[in-house]
Amino acid sequence: MRNEKTPIAVEGYPFIAGAAIITVLFALLSWKLPAIAGFCTTLFIVFFFRNPERLAPADERAVLAPADGVVIYLGEAHEENLAADMLKISIFMSVFNVHVNRAPISGRVLETFYKRGKFLDVRHARATFENEQSGMVVEAEGGARIVVVQVAGLIARRIVCYAAKGDMLRRGERYGLIRFGSRLDVYLPKGSELRVAMGDKTVAGETILGMLS
Repeated sequence: MRNEKTPIAVEGYPFIAGAAIITVLFALLSWKLPAIAGFCTTLFIVFFFRNPERLAPADERAVLAPADGVVIYLGEAHEENLAADMLKISIFMSVFNVHVNRAPISGRVLETFYKRGKFLDVRHARATFENEQSGMVVEAEGGARIVVVQVAGLIARRIVCYAAKGDMLRRGERYGLIRFGSRLDVYLPKGSELRVAMGDKTVAGETILGMLS
């Protein structure tokens, strides 16, 4: 997968380069305030696309958070791709969170899907059904299946997913990102033991959302 050894996600390079070039032009023209604003914007873009290393817990039954953020939904929900009632955990990512997404479990990607849609605030209930989203169904070695969905938000307009049908993922492996604020939904089989609560902060690839039965 991409971004395995890069401190800054490669998807951010064009944005960083563009902001830096504009900053230099302002500086050469001696436009001090625009140059300062451009420099601050460049630093923020670098900060946004940061790509830190993470250490996944050892227990293979643990389902890890795919994103940094805050748990904004926790409860039962019907998952369309598996046509089953499952436990759903939604994680909201602000523009200040790391936006590189990581695989919640080790396993094979059975299916991937993409749906065009709106760009509502991801904290709105309608976002689950109406927003643009990309997801995948992953099957663990023991046969348990989970679904993880990247949901575009009000500011986020670009979902990136490297995983494809048939790929083998490792827990905590980087598999995509969403630009500039968004949400990740994780669907676990009913009977899984939840390890998070509403309002909890998550760290992608490290925080345990639940344990597979």
